[in-house]
Amino acid sequence: MVCLQHKRPSGYDDPMKTAAQQRSRMYRAIRTFFDERSYTEVDTPILSPTLIPEATIENFSTRFENPFLPSKDLYLVPSPEIFMKQLIAEGIGSIYQISHCFRNSEQLGNIHNIEFSMLEYYTIGADEQDSITLTEDLIASLLNEGSPQDLRPPFRRMTVAEAMLTYAGIDLEQHQRQSSLANEAQRLGLSLPPGPESWEDTFNRIFLTFVEPNLPQDRPLVLEQYPRQIACLAKADGLYRRRWELYIRGVEIANCYDEERSENTISAYYQSEYAKLVENRMDSGSVIPDTDPALAHTFASMPQCSGVAVGLDRLLMLLMDKSSLQGVILFPLSDMLRNGDTRNL
Repeated sequence: MVCLQHKRPSGYDDPMKTAAQQRSRMYRAIRTFFDERSYTEVDTPILSPTLIPEATIENFSTRFENPFLPSKDLYLVPSPEIFMKQLIAEGIGSIYQISHCFRNSEQLGNIHNIEFSMLEYYTIGADEQDSITLTEDLIASLLNEGSPQDLRPPFRRMTVAEAMLTYAGIDLEQHQRQSSLANEAQRLGLSLPPGPESWEDTFNRIFLTFVEPNLPQDRPLVLEQYPRQIACLAKADGLYRRRWELYIRGVEIANCYDEERSENTISAYYQSEYAKLVENRMDSGSVIPDTDPALAHTFASMPQCSGVAVGLDRLLMLLMDKSSLQGVILFPLSDMLRNGDTRNL
């Protein structure tokens, strides 16, 4: 059905057109940046028959039906990692991708949408420190003379341990046991949960309540060296992992790993995450995606590399000097669901 719209007067300020133009310019600048550095742009599927198990991420599923083939569950990818790492293992070299990603059960808020745009790039022969420099250069390439100072590199750097000590008064090295960290949470006025809680869960409650809201915002901030107890596929280094996150104006923009390449470590992580995933979702009816155990072997054959994921909707929001995704994403599904508007669904 064709929907006729009223003709708008000449000079009409169309925020949707402005958002589309700004995004188009940002994407062109990103592609130019990586093309000039000899990265290969890839375009991988957003539907996959398997996913990397991640207990904290809820997934969308659909079903393939065909009269001549078996039916099969398929999943909307929460990131292009599952395909990009396979390409790296096959020897494609340094790559980048601008893609749509999907996460179910996300908040419907100013900086959340269940479908979002992501830039993901992997640099061969690099570690997480190299990726900081590369990302500084990337952000700088997206700015102009009139861009606010608080968006500009060089990035401020702070370790998670420094941030916890500064804003929560907790020396992480002295509180490596869950019971000890839980005592610190109580000292700060946080109540104990009704059931058992992991070290990571206690840390996250403290971090989100006392640390993240108080991080400095005078310029972009790299928060690095995350605690080893926070399970992920960044290489471990003593009590910490070779991982960082980028905050701009207090908003989390990017996540980076020095990628783990030990098959035993990757396999153990996937098994643990899948067990937690099944335990958390079995009774709730949430999606339990199929996984491919062979991926641990495939990913272990990657060369040394560092991967970065950047939330492009949030980055564009900041570049447009906004504090909300409203007016940044065209037809945001979160708005339609929150407002009960199903006319465009």
